[in-house]
Amino acid sequence: MSNNTDKAVRTLVGRVISNKMQKTINVLVVYKVKHPKYGKYVSRRTKKLAHDENNSCQPGDLVMIAECRPLSRHKNWQLLQILEKENGTI
Repeated sequence: MSNNTDKAVRTLVGRVISNKMQKTINVLVVYKVKHPKYGKYVSRRTKKLAHDENNSCQPGDLVMIAECRPLSRHKNWQLLQILEKENGTI
């Protein structure tokens, strides 16, 4: 039997659009997909709820989130790190 330490963790990068909940942030993730018929790349976006233990994120921050066990009905991501603060600092 292998343990869970060798599994790859799925990570996403996105912008914080809301931090109005306690210990939870709303992250907008934008990605590109190729159109099946025309071949052009089209932007798609999705919102993910992520756990922010210290309430350290502000709207506009660029963050990296990782998939985790379900923490609530819609929240199964957690904050890994803040890549860029809203005003441009790290």
